[in-house]
Amino acid sequence: MDTVLTYLFSLIAIMVAVLVTIHFKYELERMFRETKEVVAFHICNVMIVLMTAYIVHAVTTIYIFGKEFNYLLPIFILLLMILPTYIIGHNLYKKYRFMNRKYSVLENGKVLLINEKYLRRR
Repeated sequence: MDTVLTYLFSLIAIMVAVLVTIHFKYELERMFRETKEVVAFHICNVMIVLMTAYIVHAVTTIYIFGKEFNYLLPIFILLLMILPTYIIGHNLYKKYRFMNRKYSVLENGKVLLINEKYLRRR
């Protein structure tokens, strides 16, 4: 039961970390004016989420449940939890950004379509 609670706490930390890192990834791409997605940001995000989940797993195992901590096995288990969560979270966030964009831009920089939701506010 302790192991299940430990991985449940880790899963909650993974979900929060995925949302935060994906949001920062899009902001960094916008800041650097990248038109395509950069793979290095994805790799860094997965490593940041892995470190966060590993720390949560270690703290709950050692300090809350008082058990011995295995150093290598949780990395692989957490990585198997992180990858599907990151892929699903990335796709959902991309869909959210697409649905809530203010306008669409053509190749030459002209505005093609302004979202009606933003026109109603003014």
